[in-house]
Amino acid sequence: MDSFSTVIRTASHEQHVEAETSTFMSDLLGGRLGMDAYARYTEQLWFVYEALEAPADRLASDPVAGPFIRPELFRLPALERDLEHLRGADWRATLTALPATRTYADRIAECTHQWPAGYVAHHYTRYLGDLSGGQIIRDKAERTWGFAKKGDGVRFYVFEGIGNPAAFKRDYRELLDAINADELEQQRIVAECKKAFALNTAVFRALGEEFPLSA
Repeated sequence: MDSFSTVIRTASHEQHVEAETSTFMSDLLGGRLGMDAYARYTEQLWFVYEALEAPADRLASDPVAGPFIRPELFRLPALERDLEHLRGADWRATLTALPATRTYADRIAECTHQWPAGYVAHHYTRYLGDLSGGQIIRDKAERTWGFAKKGDGVRFYVFEGIGNPAAFKRDYRELLDAINADELEQQRIVAECKKAFALNTAVFRALGEEFPLSA
């Protein structure tokens, strides 16, 4: 019988690929979109991580979600530095969420209040993705727009508190395998994981509509 971490990774593989290969992301990483598109994407991330991290203190004592609350993962301070660099000191004044982003953030918030096991699904899809594929985005962004290596503009992708990402991901998978949830609940978490990828893909689609490549 496969471990839960294997089940969750395998079950969400298709959605993961779909999110990674969205037109917007392909155009962004291919250098076909300007820095404004990158900044707009970074703004959307702020809403998602605010939903993930604002309730961290409350969830820390939860028997299911608690073990996953790891401050070394938190991205909001880095995101805010990036946004200040990209949009200027008054970045909050112009910050707006796309409807798809609002739907995504609202679903995370709903899980934090009503179903902490569902929160774990969102936590997994975001942070493990950032630790892995996020490094490709950072590298492309540095080369495309001339950001300083691991500096302002790409700090979101730099996990200063995690010295060994491979070891951290291994520990994280062990946390998943030991999750305080029966088999039925684990199946629900896997379904939420797929939903998280779909919500993420919807944000990419909306960004693609906002930044279409001129024919």
